[in-house]
Amino acid sequence: MIIDMTGLHNMLNEMKITFVYSGPLWSEGIGGLSETLKERLDLEKIPLNVSQEILSVYIEQLNNMLMYSEEKEKLNITDDGHAGYPKGTFILGKEGNTFFMQTGNIMKSENVEMIKNKIDYLNTLDKKELRSFYKEQLHSGNNNIGSKGAGLGLIEMARRISSKIKYSFTPCGDDLSFFALYTAIDGGSNELCS
Repeated sequence: MIIDMTGLHNMLNEMKITFVYSGPLWSEGIGGLSETLKERLDLEKIPLNVSQEILSVYIEQLNNMLMYSEEKEKLNITDDGHAGYPKGTFILGKEGNTFFMQTGNIMKSENVEMIKNKIDYLNTLDKKELRSFYKEQLHSGNNNIGSKGAGLGLIEMARRISSKIKYSFTPCGDDLSFFALYTAIDGGSNELCS
């Protein structure tokens, strides 16, 4: 299949999309992708504080996909019979002076309610309350058996973004759902994607 690259290129430019990754994820790979994104932000002369916020949220979003993605891709990285690497998609773009990051991955539907409740609760807290809640969760440990983490990543995201976390869950068969997560960070007056 041949993809219309001109059309894709024009669509990405029109939508102000500057960084896209879709594929397998593994711990070491996240570091490499982070370096690529950091270089992109440096080349665009994004202010350091904004760049750090974007990178922090980016890493948390990728880690979330790493933990919860049910879609797997087999790679020839090792011969140890590894079942496959979690897959996901990440997009960075800009609307006006706001950077947006959107991720998407397939997850078990049984985790939807837990994640939805966490995000809904975080969206009720202001920055001061988020800071206190983060410290509380950091010291309390993880008491939720269904969670693969203490939810610190979602709290960290909520602390750094400029608006509430937006999300959607779309059932996609076999007790699976597609999870889309949208976050935004105020970028000031810098002009990435001009």
